[in-house]
Amino acid sequence: MRCEVVAIGTELLLGVIVDSNSSWIGEQLALAGIDSLYQTKVGDNFGRMEAVIRQALERSDAVICCGGLGPTQDDITRDVIAKVMGVELRRDDAIASDIRHRFEVRGRTMSANNLRQADIPVGAHPIPEMPGTAPGLVCPIGEKVIYCVPGVPSEMKEMVAGTVLPDLRRRMGVSAVIRSRTLRTWGLSESGIDEMLTERMAELDRLGNPTIAFNASGIEGIKVRVTAKCDDEETATRILDAEEKILRAILGEAVFGIDDESMELVVLNALREQGLTIAVSESITGGILASRMTAIDMAMTTFKGGLIRPDRDPLAPPDIPPEARSVRDATAARDAFNADIGLAVVAADRDEGARPGTVFITAVFRDTPHADMTVLPGDRRRMREYGVISALNLLRKTLSA
Repeated sequence: MRCEVVAIGTELLLGVIVDSNSSWIGEQLALAGIDSLYQTKVGDNFGRMEAVIRQALERSDAVICCGGLGPTQDDITRDVIAKVMGVELRRDDAIASDIRHRFEVRGRTMSANNLRQADIPVGAHPIPEMPGTAPGLVCPIGEKVIYCVPGVPSEMKEMVAGTVLPDLRRRMGVSAVIRSRTLRTWGLSESGIDEMLTERMAELDRLGNPTIAFNASGIEGIKVRVTAKCDDEETATRILDAEEKILRAILGEAVFGIDDESMELVVLNALREQGLTIAVSESITGGILASRMTAIDMAMTTFKGGLIRPDRDPLAPPDIPPEARSVRDATAARDAFNADIGLAVVAADRDEGARPGTVFITAVFRDTPHADMTVLPGDRRRMREYGVISALNLLRKTLSA
């Protein structure tokens, strides 16, 4: 089974919107054991859309068209699909009624053009999941099929997971269970992880199941994805559990979480388990650390608060080195918010003899400073983001010591 992805929208070509949908769909197809050899982006032009979709049908068994299902004049995916199918559009009264109801319950007036979203190519049927006003479509063409899903990521994901992938599996006639688990790491390079796992990967190549793949994710570290293909869920889970244990033994403390566990979630969970609270002092990170913590701990029961201050306090003695400033600031944050732990990120100035990007991070815990020095890469934006993850990672290791 081959499935091609066609992302629709002129804004994708202009770079106004980054096409993250295609990468997500591609990942889901890979996990389902479905080959996806091509991904295409095309603007909102009838002729070019028709040509791209027809070409996709020639070389693939299924096509997922993403975008162009809204109510505006440039949302023409339905019209193009009808042309490719050789049929007319017909208004689905049930969908039209559903769209009207969605506006009514929100107390909003519906524009007449919203009903365009209820126009369905004859022979197609709507996808049951409909989180928004744009219905997705399953459009059979002989033994092949086109799936149409909205460009809104949350709506697209619900439809792909709920209908598209199960339908593709049914068409494949495959009953095997394919499950994946991602180990999230920080502090190691992709080449470093590859070197550490060379022998294990050679062994898995011989065994054939499970498989391992890497994904460098910038400020989120390197992800190591393990995929198992089995006859049942229980066997897949058992294989993933066993492989995770082996990989953790090899990679050590570089593994900070699995799947969707972010660094801040892992740290906050560790703090809660130990009954501890934290406050932070930020200079170069400018409040990003506090923002990420409060996005999870909205009631601020574990994360007590943060101070944003300059790297060089104009009221402080000028000769305090950056490592001492980070200890001072971490202690000040802890005391200001009556927390158990203070965490500080301080950047060193060039006139202090430090390399560009040098930061000092300190966690003051039980009156003992746990410090680290690192050189952050990139421009100031990337330095700020890497500084946050580096600080959280120091705290994670301090809590597990």
